[in-house]
Amino acid sequence: MRERTRLEESINRYRKLEAALNDNLELIEMGEAEGDEAIVAEAEAALKAARDEAAEAEIETLLSGEADANDTYVEVHAGAGGTESQDWAQMLLRMYTRWAERRGFKVELMERHDGEEAGIKSATILVKGHNAFGWLKTESGVHRLVRISPYDSAARRHTSFSSVWVYPVVDDKIDIDVNESDCRIDTYRASGAGGQHVNTTDSAVRITHIPTGIVVSCQNERSQHKNRATAWDMLRARLYEAELQKREEAANAEAASKTDIGWGHQIRSYVLQPYQMVKDLRTGVETSDTEGVLGGDLDKFMAASLAARVKGGTEAVEDID
Repeated sequence: MRERTRLEESINRYRKLEAALNDNLELIEMGEAEGDEAIVAEAEAALKAARDEAAEAEIETLLSGEADANDTYVEVHAGAGGTESQDWAQMLLRMYTRWAERRGFKVELMERHDGEEAGIKSATILVKGHNAFGWLKTESGVHRLVRISPYDSAARRHTSFSSVWVYPVVDDKIDIDVNESDCRIDTYRASGAGGQHVNTTDSAVRITHIPTGIVVSCQNERSQHKNRATAWDMLRARLYEAELQKREEAANAEAASKTDIGWGHQIRSYVLQPYQMVKDLRTGVETSDTEGVLGGDLDKFMAASLAARVKGGTEAVEDID
């Protein structure tokens, strides 16, 4: 039924675009024949809107991976640098939350560890919506910020790093076996808001998968039992994402070099001082609208990186532009 609904939506979207194209072309012809510039201008504006929607629909055809349609987890971790990097991590968390809300996706906070003075050390959110993982999967990597630090009394320019990790929610169609003897389970007291019960009991759960070193944690529920169940789901999702990475590396070594995740592999720079620019280092896409990007306007960057990953190289990026 989900597949049928998805196909019906795609067909209806195509028919709507086709009707908009034909109707507005007829309006332009009629307006030109009658000398009505207002009708022509209105029809041209409608065609531009239809063109933008068609471009987005074209990008969504690239989301054909077996997990692209799934919900997704997004982890943000502050790098070295104390308060400055922790503040940057919080800015990234807000950026992705706003991006998801702009698209009508639902966002749930799974866990959050606040910094000592400001910002966050790490946080994980769950983004729920059709193609959530497909859109966000190329955001994994290191994000670099250059700005005048609000925490520096000398007003010096600082460079901060934070990492983002995106991995899909594993549904019933994907079978992931996890040997519990390979895992270490720790419980601890949750931090942050949540009420007296959350903050005074060991309700938070952390699971470490010893063979891979993957660590997941959950503290959003008051019940340790519920947090434990959610943490197991997150671990299965992380193991699945790791398998997807292995498949991609085996299939395309060049793509693997682009998508490698680590502190030495920056994917995007955000410069607020001495000039304003956000530039994706993989595709070359850039904009001076830093405020818009930090407010969640990420579609252009995501579309270009998706096209580059699927089609390969810069030709796909030029097609998007």
